[in-house]
Amino acid sequence: MREEQVQILEDQVVVKEENVKEEKSLKAKAPFRESAKDVNEIKDEKAEVKDEKKDAKEEEDDSIITALKLVAPGTPLREGLDSILRAKTGALIVIGDCTEVMRVVEGGFHLDAEYTPPSLYELAKMDGAIVLSKNARKILYANAQLIPDPSIPSVETGIRHRTAERVARQTGTLVIAISRRRGVITLYRGANRYSLQDISVILSKANQAVQTLEKYKRVLDKALVNLTALEFEDLVTVYDVVWVVQRGEMVMRIVRELNNYISELGIEGRLITMQVEELVANVQDDLAYVVQDYLEGGNKKAVEVLENISTWSADDLLELSNISRALGWGSGASGLDVSVHPRGYRVLQRIPRLPAPIIDNLINKFENFQSVLKASIEELDDVEGIGDVRARAIRNGLRRLQDQVMLERYM
Repeated sequence: MREEQVQILEDQVVVKEENVKEEKSLKAKAPFRESAKDVNEIKDEKAEVKDEKKDAKEEEDDSIITALKLVAPGTPLREGLDSILRAKTGALIVIGDCTEVMRVVEGGFHLDAEYTPPSLYELAKMDGAIVLSKNARKILYANAQLIPDPSIPSVETGIRHRTAERVARQTGTLVIAISRRRGVITLYRGANRYSLQDISVILSKANQAVQTLEKYKRVLDKALVNLTALEFEDLVTVYDVVWVVQRGEMVMRIVRELNNYISELGIEGRLITMQVEELVANVQDDLAYVVQDYLEGGNKKAVEVLENISTWSADDLLELSNISRALGWGSGASGLDVSVHPRGYRVLQRIPRLPAPIIDNLINKFENFQSVLKASIEELDDVEGIGDVRARAIRNGLRRLQDQVMLERYM
């Protein structure tokens, strides 16, 4: 009996010791789990902040471009603004009829008349502000007094421009102030401020930007030809890929700057628009195919990677290691010399009459471009959607493309 009691006591001691060990191990693991959780939360917060900044920047760019298009040369509104500018009368014009705008409007004449440039010019001779509808097709009020919140900060010194800035910040609508003394048209929208420049100045800047775009486009074309030749030779490194992506993003940044000039030029920028469209017809698609060919790991899409790179500063873009990291190849200096193998999207889409689903089937079957290049007609014929005729067309198309690229490479 005593032996059984002793045995029971020993078993209880063993169970207690095991429970103590489990509690210690759980306590030891808890801080690591909490720290891992904290790290993930910090990463998520940083990602959210970055997305918010990106969205804010895109909204700011869109609001400026929209405003510039509304007052571009050739539009009825710009015609009225130019008449006021030439007469040196000055004006304060609010474009919008939302509730927020109506709250700051006091007095004046309620017109609700169709907009015409001469009407705007004549009404600007009176003191007070002019309120137009959101689409600037109707004149709602004239000789009105604007009373925005005086606590809203303003960097302007004149009463007209200070009022314009405060109304724009308070309502988020487009407000136009025309200086009688300086002869300058200033746009306010939210926290954004933009002064319209003379058309000749904008044209000069746009032409300089087009010349710069042509030079950068030539460099990008050479880089793409060199990359294609290296893909046929199976000698591509990470450096060759990130160099193309960097050059392509620089081209797209010049295009985005030109779009602002084109918006401000209106009908005067038709020739600039034609030049830009011809120069960068396929640049965005080529960049997307390059990223799709070499994007490593993860579930990111090529478009998402390019959008992320477009938000970088100029200094970040000049660091090739940053682009390497964005593509999933790491950021080490030695990583730029690593050999990589393309999937083949960019080259295969250059073969005539080869649909995108067939290209997907080819890459899913052979996994990389070199395997497609070395495949026999019988092996190509086995791919879903490819018959004997199309298999021969793919082989002949790749050969012609290789000969063409090798010729262009040394021209």
